Amino acid sequence: MTPRSRTAAGLSLAAAVLAADQASKQWVLHGLDLPARGDVPILPPLLDFAMVWNHGVTFGLLQAGRGAGQALLGCVAVAVVVGLFVWLRRAETPATALALGAVAGGALGNVADRARFGMVVDFVHVHWAGFDPFPFVFNLGDSAIVLGVAALLLEGMLPGARARLRPRPPTA
Repeated sequence: MTPRSRTAAGLSLAAAVLAADQASKQWVLHGLDLPARGDVPILPPLLDFAMVWNHGVTFGLLQAGRGAGQALLGCVAVAVVVGLFVWLRRAETPATALALGAVAGGALGNVADRARFGMVVDFVHVHWAGFDPFPFVFNLGDSAIVLGVAALLLEGMLPGARARLRPRPPTA
C-alpha cells in the first residue's frame, strides 16, 4: 500500500466515522423519542439508550461547564485532529492509518457537536444490572476514539514496532 493510499484510507474512515456519529446523534435527538429522564433498555442488564449532554471530553471526563471552558475544549480538540492528520500523512502501515482515521473521525464528531450545541450528545449507557459506579454514557465517536487508540497501542506492541518508530536519517 502506498503512502497516498494509506492516507486516503485513513481519511475515508475518518469521514465514515464522522458521518455515522452525526447520523446516530440526529436519530437520538429527533427520531428515538427518549424520555426526558430515564433509560430505554437495549440489552438488559448491560446496555441502554440514555440521552445525556456531555460538557466534558470522552466519557464525560474533564467537565468544562459552559462558555470559555467549552471553547477551550473545542480548540484543543481541533488542534489534536490537526496533529492526527499530520501523523496520518506519515503513517507507515495501513493499521496505523485506519486507527488514526477512527480517532480523528470520532474527535471531529464531538467537535461538530460542540460547535452546534456547546456540548456533546451521548446516548449509550453501559452498566451492570443497575450497578453504575460512574456515568458511563458515550456515543459512536467516543467508541471510534477508544478503538483507534487501542489499535495504535496494540500495533505499538507488535514485533518491529520500535524500528518503525525510530526517526529515519534525512535523505538527500
